[in-house]
Amino acid sequence: MIVIIGALLGALTGALLARRRKGKLADILQYAFVYALIFALVGLFATLIIHRNAL
Repeated sequence: MIVIIGALLGALTGALLARRRKGKLADILQYAFVYALIFALVGLFATLIIHRNAL
């Protein structure tokens, strides 16, 4: 669940950042994808750490 939320939050963050920098549609999509990927990876590691420490 954390991974999905991270991916959505990252996509939103990346898209807003590219839009603020006056990027074209391709720029906005690329920023959204890269930020979603990074945030999803952070969420994955957070999930792994939480599950490891819960036992």
